[in-house]
Amino acid sequence: MEITHTQFKHCDVLKPKGRIDSASAPIFSDAINAITEEGRFRIVIDMSELEFISSAGLRVLISAQKTCKRYNRGEVVLATVPPVIMNSLELAGFNILFKTYPDVLSAVGNF
Repeated sequence: MEITHTQFKHCDVLKPKGRIDSASAPIFSDAINAITEEGRFRIVIDMSELEFISSAGLRVLISAQKTCKRYNRGEVVLATVPPVIMNSLELAGFNILFKTYPDVLSAVGNF
């Protein structure tokens, strides 16, 4: 799995590529933690090149959302979510916990 990080004035965009499973979830978590440790809590996850996300990856997303929303500092939003991943989010009941956008531009515009 590769993760591309782009920092904008009002938010950060993470773009994971490949699979987020139990082996790569810690890498994904570290990338998010590096952003939040800098005091930046508005994060867009661009899922356009993501093929699979396991329960470990979903736990990372939930943990990041809790960290970002604490004290109303920001939030994690999802962009260009593939249908397979959206089905996983809906099955777990997590689709109501994240705002989703059809493209990165509208997700960044949310902030």
